[in-house]
Amino acid sequence: MKLNGKIAVVTGGAMGNGLGIVNVFLKYGAKVIILDYSDKLENTVNELKNSGYEIDGYKVDIRNKEEVTKIINQVGSKYGKINILVNNAGVCKLDTFENMDDELRDFHFDINIKGTWNVTKATLPYMKNINASIINLSSVTGPMVADSGEVAYATTKAALIGFTKGLSRELVDYSIRVNAIMPGYILTPMVENMAVETNKENSNSVINSIASAIPMKRLGTPEELGELTAFLASDESSYITGQGIVIDGGSTLPETMSMGV
Repeated sequence: MKLNGKIAVVTGGAMGNGLGIVNVFLKYGAKVIILDYSDKLENTVNELKNSGYEIDGYKVDIRNKEEVTKIINQVGSKYGKINILVNNAGVCKLDTFENMDDELRDFHFDINIKGTWNVTKATLPYMKNINASIINLSSVTGPMVADSGEVAYATTKAALIGFTKGLSRELVDYSIRVNAIMPGYILTPMVENMAVETNKENSNSVINSIASAIPMKRLGTPEELGELTAFLASDESSYITGQGIVIDGGSTLPETMSMGV
């Protein structure tokens, strides 16, 4: 299996995209450590352990640099290395730029940017010169597209592309590859919550409307995202670094929705 013997840290792995990544990593033989602040963490870890997988989980707020460093040091000391880091944890709360207060702005910045920075900084000493891989979960939102209400989220996800580019150049000399994944709409609890925020009476109509605008006519699954992440984490992608890779069912492909034959 292509991740056999690899030690992988996945932030936000208790549900949604993160859980999809965790499931695929385990399928390919990795030992996975989840960092998450969700109350679902314990149940997720217990269910996967009961299925026979090697997995552990730590409840941590990635905004807390000292707490993150302490936990990563425990993981690094236990295994002696960390081969893979997936910076998946992120938040998205919709509001217009004009109406958004500084507290909600900083909520996005502190988790999506600073949290990713904190975990990466703490993990780096355990990744050097072992052909390691860092994968940052960006988005098509920000670097490529955006909708109303997504200014804070789009800003943070665009920043992660810059983070990926700059970090990849610095770490290549340590045999660490750094890439970003830019998902379109994946059917996760975050997307479902955004649909509810948009239309509390009929959130399914929002999901269906999103799907109708995607050339593949559906949202992606967390497992499909997990397969791409596993590829970037494995030696199969050994000559890829500093890239942002889109997985969106073609949603950013159409030039216009009003023309065609």
